[in-house]
Amino acid sequence: MTEVLVEHHWESPLTDADMDAMIEGTADCFGMHRVDRNCSLLSMDGREVFCHFTAPDAESVRIALHQACTPRGHVWSGTVHDAPGLTDEGACSANVLVSWNFDAPVAFKEILALEDVGASCFLTHRARRMRSYLSTNRRRIVCLYHAPDAESVRIALRETRLSVERVWAFRQFRS
Repeated sequence: MTEVLVEHHWESPLTDADMDAMIEGTADCFGMHRVDRNCSLLSMDGREVFCHFTAPDAESVRIALHQACTPRGHVWSGTVHDAPGLTDEGACSANVLVSWNFDAPVAFKEILALEDVGASCFLTHRARRMRSYLSTNRRRIVCLYHAPDAESVRIALRETRLSVERVWAFRQFRS
């Protein structure tokens, strides 16, 4: 099975009820295509959604989303990297998403090394990386953090001189 990630931007904000309806509306198609939804994250402003699926391949997710009449957004395959000792409870405490794009492929250990350089900044701002998703082409990474708020993560990243694409707070919808 493959880890498949989907990112989508909405012009009109989604509500929790919209997310629940979307999740319920895709269940049959996901079952037919052997797609398991691990979690869906909705930004606090309701305009960004990030979903993690396990499926035979990314195309299965694309087809299931299309058949369920759900906009696909950006669909990509990747690997999942948990922080050492991460528990299910810890994964559920993540509340801030950070995304990066790279011009050249990067190894996950290179990302960790950059974060290690700024470890004191993350500690000072109480921001802890919980889970990371690295694209199979190694040019995109999305990390989930537990922090007091998105601004704490932005400050820690700025102090470590790690430039990012986006940072946003979210609420989780789990299976």
